[in-house]
Amino acid sequence: MKLSLRRMVMGWILPVLLVLVSLGMSSIYPSAALADDFTKATLENADFTGKDLTSYEFTQTTARNGKFANANLTGVSLIGGNFDSADMSGANLTNSLLDTARLTHVNLTNAILVGAFTSVTNFDGAIIDGADFTDVLLRKDIQMKLCKVAKGTNPTTGRATRDSLECP
Repeated sequence: MKLSLRRMVMGWILPVLLVLVSLGMSSIYPSAALADDFTKATLENADFTGKDLTSYEFTQTTARNGKFANANLTGVSLIGGNFDSADMSGANLTNSLLDTARLTHVNLTNAILVGAFTSVTNFDGAIIDGADFTDVLLRKDIQMKLCKVAKGTNPTTGRATRDSLECP
């Protein structure tokens, strides 16, 4: 009787332990389905060149020197992120959320920012040659800083950077 009780207990305990260990491991190693959420992540020097990132989340992410050239960032949140010296040349940032993001020294050559939300985004030292800022609401002081360096025409939209910024 004792042997069969031991087998019965082991028959229940072992599977239960395996399930518990499995659940514990899945919280330590999240599934690939969560891989598109980089909230508060540190992604310095990360390479997303040419990637479709439309379902990704980069809120409060640090991605200094990141490579986002020709990436599709349509509707993506970069709120509060630090993208200092990132390469976003040719990136599509249409309707993206850039509020309070740090885009200092970022390369936005030929980028499309149509309809992006940029309330207090820091663009100090950004390269914006050929960038399209159509329908982007900017604080007047930020607009004036960008107008001082604005030049070129976006090859995709055909809009001049100065016109899209509504420079005087």
